[in-house]
Amino acid sequence: MRLETRKLLDKAFSGLGLIAIAVMAVALLLILTPIIWRGSKAFVFRGTVEHRRVMLEQFDRGNPDRFNQEAAQVAAARAPIYQMMEAFEAEMKAMKSAERREYQSAFKEVEKSIEQLLGPIPGEKTPVLLRQQYGQTRWDRTLVKLHEVLYSEEWDYSNPDAMGVLVETPRSEHFAGTQLEPLFPYLEEHLDEMMNPKTTFYWQFITDTSKDSHIFGGIWPEVLGTIYLTLGAMLFAVPMGVIAAIYLCEYAREGHVISFLRICISTLAGVPSIVFGLFGLAFFLNTIQVSDSKSVLAGSLTLSLLILPTIIRSSEEAILAVPRSYKEAALGLGAGRWHTVLTVILPASLPGILTGIVISMGRAAGETAPIIFTAAVSVGAPLKLWETLSQPTPALPWNIYNLCTEHEAVDEIRHVQYGMVFTLVAIVLILNLFAILMRARISKKLRG
Repeated sequence: MRLETRKLLDKAFSGLGLIAIAVMAVALLLILTPIIWRGSKAFVFRGTVEHRRVMLEQFDRGNPDRFNQEAAQVAAARAPIYQMMEAFEAEMKAMKSAERREYQSAFKEVEKSIEQLLGPIPGEKTPVLLRQQYGQTRWDRTLVKLHEVLYSEEWDYSNPDAMGVLVETPRSEHFAGTQLEPLFPYLEEHLDEMMNPKTTFYWQFITDTSKDSHIFGGIWPEVLGTIYLTLGAMLFAVPMGVIAAIYLCEYAREGHVISFLRICISTLAGVPSIVFGLFGLAFFLNTIQVSDSKSVLAGSLTLSLLILPTIIRSSEEAILAVPRSYKEAALGLGAGRWHTVLTVILPASLPGILTGIVISMGRAAGETAPIIFTAAVSVGAPLKLWETLSQPTPALPWNIYNLCTEHEAVDEIRHVQYGMVFTLVAIVLILNLFAILMRARISKKLRG
């Protein structure tokens, strides 16, 4: 090949490499930006007086005297709303039955929407559900609920050739000329006074437990469960994976059996994770019964099998990358094979082994399918360490899926969903950063 052609190809491949890196960086930015932006809103947001009420009454956090003063000001701003509603109820009693029925159903909708916005109407019986005992705790949801109070929504299907069209009608038009008509402009004009929003830094989102299925509170049980499952999987997988890699590289004689084992390991690395979940259910729970039902122990064992092929292959590559002269020098000085492996080969290959371990740890932390059948539950309390042998746990991957698809108030808790995703991504990034730092430190020590 001519020198000019070779230089041209080198430049072309270098350019393609830079383009690939740029594309990956842009893709990563596009993925992480909405996660970070929307996930951060679980920690920093405009909290209303209802949020501070929840913190005080449910988590015993806040200044009671200061809150009572604030609550008195808010109650004074809300009082005209309830007075208008009482006046309209009295007005309805004086109406004819047909006219009263016409207003009654529409008024029930307004009353329900106001209860969702501001909380229970004073003087009424306290609701059973916790979510019904408070109004909107976040300013963004407050504006959504205000819109529901001000407008009624109907779908127009009059055109058979098109999809339904959402038609919004101001409720004030329906109650024109009644005692309730001034309520709607009053709500718009005095919403700030009635909710008193303030910028809130809720770092306890990580450490608080959830209340009423994540309507209130934080995600500590899910974070702790993810840590338990990940560390448990590494506890089982790392020793077995590294020992298997040492055997395959230093002790096993090449032949058909070893070749077949390597093929099996490579195949297991590509098996769908749901298969490991079903295997964990069938073997660890139904056959050997490591616990009576779902447990962190069963989930950790299942995850360890999932990441075991990755640890074996990465450890093999790291061991094979150690210069052969290291081994020959140790053996020449009289060291035995096992002593050589422990004192020469493993320390030299540790950066590569550590990288494979942390990559596997990130995968274990983010897997959903293997723990669905073996360890995860939707709601639960934080587990003590000894309870992991027999009890299931919430976990970030499963609860993210569950909250996004099966929660009855899925739109109300978008901040929780993104907050969980943000936390999970942060955990994985921290693990990878830790691996990079540890690898650099070990490599520096090996270089002297």
